Amino acid sequence: MVSVLDRFRLDGKIALITGGGRGLGLQIARAYQAIGATVVLGSRRLSACEESARELQERGGRALGLELDVTDEGSVKDVVKRVVSEFGKIDILVNNSGASWGAPALEMPLDAWKKVIDTNLTGTFLMSQAVARVMKDGNGGKIINIASVAGLRGTDPEGLDAVPYNASKGGIITLTKDLAVKWARYGIYVNAIAPGFFPTKMTKDVLAARGDHILSGIPLKRYGSDEDLQGAAVYFASSASDYTTGQILCVDGGTTAR
Repeated sequence: MVSVLDRFRLDGKIALITGGGRGLGLQIARAYQAIGATVVLGSRRLSACEESARELQERGGRALGLELDVTDEGSVKDVVKRVVSEFGKIDILVNNSGASWGAPALEMPLDAWKKVIDTNLTGTFLMSQAVARVMKDGNGGKIINIASVAGLRGTDPEGLDAVPYNASKGGIITLTKDLAVKWARYGIYVNAIAPGFFPTKMTKDVLAARGDHILSGIPLKRYGSDEDLQGAAVYFASSASDYTTGQILCVDGGTTAR
């Protein structure tokens, strides 16, 4: 009989994490590597992915950094093909690559809107589609989308004034539910994590300018730490979540409980 703790292990699993060279993606990569997974990190910043892969290798794990543009279907297909060629399969996909653009909604440039939607929403779909084709022909797998609490409701402009970001993350939430229903028959699980505010390169300017206002809306009165997303990511990637699909788990210090 498999123990409860053993159900959270990822031994022998191959995990592909987009935007994995830094921030939340790297947090997740460290967690997966620590419990047995081989980790592939992909983003447009190849040097960051390679540096993070070396860090994981020094910890005793297997890791690979690849250049990946999630808005380019050719790049997506090439990376998926490379991972399958290198490791024979993909068990876990974490769609973490993201972009944002802050401006009042009345002044939001169209090119900024398109950039955010293309990266966050279209990129999530392209990656999911390409990897799901591999999973369908194998033994299924786990797809984890990184959404946001900003995709669950409107945000006042004093806290977050980035309408394409909110819209894209709301789209990811609906995409997660729809793909979960459509792909359940293939043994492909699709879930999402909706983080609150975590200090990252993407959020540093917002937190610097509006941190007091943002903290006032978080019941735990702190931002997410370097470890706070890892438990949810491990749960959705492991066999512990084998009766869970199409779900959104908020990791937000209680923000959405208000």
